[in-house]
Amino acid sequence: MLSGPLLFLVLLCSVLFIVFATAKWRLHPFLALLTAAFAVGIAVGMPLPDVVTAVNDGFGGLMGSIGIVIVAGTIIGHILEKTGAALRMAEVVLRLVGEKRPQLAMSLIGSIVSVPVFCDSGYVILSSLKKALAKRAMVPLASMAVALATGLYATHTLIPPTPGPIAAAGNIGAEAYLGTVILMGLIVAVPTVVVGYLWATRFASRIRIEGEHEGLDYDEIVKEFGHLPSSFLSFAPILLPILLIGLGTVTTFVGWEGGLATLLLFLGSPTVALLLGVFASFALLPKWNEETLTGWVGNALKDAAGILLITGAGGAFGAVIRETPVTDLIQGLAEGGTWSGALFLLIPFGVAAALKTAQGSSTAALVITSALVAPLLVEVGIDGALPLALVVMAIGAGAMTVSHVNDSYFWVVTQFSGMKVTDAYRAQTAATLLQGITAFVTVFILWVILV
Repeated sequence: MLSGPLLFLVLLCSVLFIVFATAKWRLHPFLALLTAAFAVGIAVGMPLPDVVTAVNDGFGGLMGSIGIVIVAGTIIGHILEKTGAALRMAEVVLRLVGEKRPQLAMSLIGSIVSVPVFCDSGYVILSSLKKALAKRAMVPLASMAVALATGLYATHTLIPPTPGPIAAAGNIGAEAYLGTVILMGLIVAVPTVVVGYLWATRFASRIRIEGEHEGLDYDEIVKEFGHLPSSFLSFAPILLPILLIGLGTVTTFVGWEGGLATLLLFLGSPTVALLLGVFASFALLPKWNEETLTGWVGNALKDAAGILLITGAGGAFGAVIRETPVTDLIQGLAEGGTWSGALFLLIPFGVAAALKTAQGSSTAALVITSALVAPLLVEVGIDGALPLALVVMAIGAGAMTVSHVNDSYFWVVTQFSGMKVTDAYRAQTAATLLQGITAFVTVFILWVILV
């Protein structure tokens, strides 16, 4: 079996193949990852039956730990979108913040909605609201667009149950610590959202969009949507799983025992917590019939399918890498001490940023990077809830650096805001660069203080 520099060359070529295949040939990440997994196994000289075993075990193992969680989170997001619960949450935040600070309201609204809803969908859902508030407050539409886009973007890459962070946690063995991952995600997201908000108000506000104050008024949008669910029911599908997972994490951390502790650990397992979130979202449905319980849920399952395949293929890729002598290479680096401690975070951040910039998908960058760095963690002595959660955050920071023309989200923001591409580069792409750097610096500081 190959070892030393030749092994490193094979791994480097596999990553370059994934980037080139997804960015240039537009090959689906699932096939790119799966092809790379087989290619690496064969190229390094693994016995062919072992290659197949590693691929199957890696795919199935990751699906067994987080597959249901991803599906449940996607169902919750789809129901929030279809029932108008996302718009109701936006109304609540707007009342709390006040209409005199519309950009701040949009940043906060986006950061909340994007926890269960993909940032692309969240932006589409809230686009009319953004335009109406810009018209009412007479503020530049571009600043509202960037405030919403950056708020959505931050939590999309940092906070479960968004599929990307969940997949990354599963790949590096942190699926049992999702409560800690959520907590760290919330902490890291705060300065990340703030930087996006400041960029929106200080820079994007200079950009003018043709016809920016045309369109429906805020009250007309709400009326057009129809009856909105209550605030309690709208927030429950998001807050209930987070609360249960948090209680499970506290139970583990404190070391409680007994019947109540067992129940809290059961309810706080990500699978059970997210399924209960799904059932809570059913209270939002206008009626229980085939259209909602089968049609809406079925559409959510279709959305989840692609995420599951990419995540599973990333697990297969990582499993093959772990079967190679790569650990010997890593051990040499670890013994040198060059990439130990907080400096190690530069590796997942840099790899994720390179993948994101090259192929556009934050979720793919999270999955691929976590699969690549997973074998390194044991060798450099990174284990336990807090260190692993911060590694997920470092990957998430890289996965938001940067959004440009090969990213579907870039085009959603551009088209639904009416910005020119050159303006979007200066406003949206630059904002995501600042967000990624801010998130990484925050993670680095947390590591130095807490680990």
